Amino acid sequence: KYKLAGKKITKVLIANRGEIACRKLGVQSVPSFKHVMFLKQADEAYSIGPAPSQQSYLSMEKIIQVAKTSAAQAIHPGYGFLSENMEFAELCKQEGIIFIGPPPSAIRDMGIKSTSKSIMAAAGVPVVEGYHGEDQSDQCLKEHAGRIGYPVMIKAVRGGGGKGMRIVRSEQEFQEQLESARREAKKSFSDDAVLIEKFVDTPRHVEVQVFGDHHGNAVYLFERDCSVQRRHQKIIEEAPAPGIKPEVRKKLGEAAVRAAKAVNYVGAGTVEFIMDSKHNFYFMEMNTRLQVEHPVTEMITGTDLVEWQLRIAAGEKIPLSQEEITLQGHAFEARIYAEDPSNNFMPGAGPLVHLSTPRADPSTRIETGVRQGDEVSVHYDPMIAKLVVWAADRQAALTKLRYSLRQYNINSLHFHLAVEED
Repeated sequence: KYKLAGKKITKVLIANRGEIACRKLGVQSVPSFKHVMFLKQADEAYSIGPAPSQQSYLSMEKIIQVAKTSAAQAIHPGYGFLSENMEFAELCKQEGIIFIGPPPSAIRDMGIKSTSKSIMAAAGVPVVEGYHGEDQSDQCLKEHAGRIGYPVMIKAVRGGGGKGMRIVRSEQEFQEQLESARREAKKSFSDDAVLIEKFVDTPRHVEVQVFGDHHGNAVYLFERDCSVQRRHQKIIEEAPAPGIKPEVRKKLGEAAVRAAKAVNYVGAGTVEFIMDSKHNFYFMEMNTRLQVEHPVTEMITGTDLVEWQLRIAAGEKIPLSQEEITLQGHAFEARIYAEDPSNNFMPGAGPLVHLSTPRADPSTRIETGVRQGDEVSVHYDPMIAKLVVWAADRQAALTKLRYSLRQYNINSLHFHLAVEED
């Protein structure tokens, strides 16, 4: 146990994500829940309503009410739902509850792709050539696409998860793809504004873990490669990114810190870059929260990033200086999905008839919210667990990942775990 300095935090409401509630951090954890296995490890638990997220995890008023009822001084928003919601961060502030995340202004500035690109360019962070302007006329957008040079990407300004995103390879297909992107953006975000960017061929998705504190300090904890994706959703993440020279690693980290400082960032954040085959990198977006894949960073740096979040929220300085953060070994995370491989990997739901996992040890982490006999809901993301492994080098870590995946057995009436060999 330890005592948090500055603001007094003795009880934290975990708004979602059970693996955070399972950490032993010397503070009481109070999860809000529907059906989750971590209730046994929590100090208190409160139901926040029916399974549909609009009536539970996305209900700001219900979550604030639970925080007050349980006398929690702080709310950890988890990874999804309200974790990047500026209005929720503001509401916490108004109610005198510590939001374990960045200031609302940083969430706002980084939440709109066009705004964030302008801020990054001004801060000297490399950005992909593109058009992020106010003029949304078809003619203007088409002219800028021609200036940038095909292929280009059309992206919803408020986009995420691949929604409102289209690759345009020639001028002839521009109009059709623009209309398609706008329709999807309107449906997903109630905003059909788009931006145009140069499309990077054979891209890699490389992101940097950053932390800022209330004292103006910011550090980076190296990078993760998250290029293995399906339908714009990550499947396997690794740290550090393979094949990157130390000087490129340093430039990546320093660019990410400049990005964080440009918006006076506080807490955990991820600066996402797109990298080409020559290891040139360009700012893509900043996630103003802890990422699902943060455990691989913890494994290679020997840190507990949730503990860092709590310490910083309580007013402490970042626990380590940049020079004290060292990189050791290699880590992989595989997301375990409830999906049906025989049906184009569509999400599955139903009872878990059988579940067995690899044995956890200091270099193998199993983060899960389900047990054998539990029901997998149709209401949430099909990711039901994460497998994280560490070894001294990348090849050893990859061997361990393959071995551990074979030990992971999930069977349901509607889906089973498929392990694919690369």
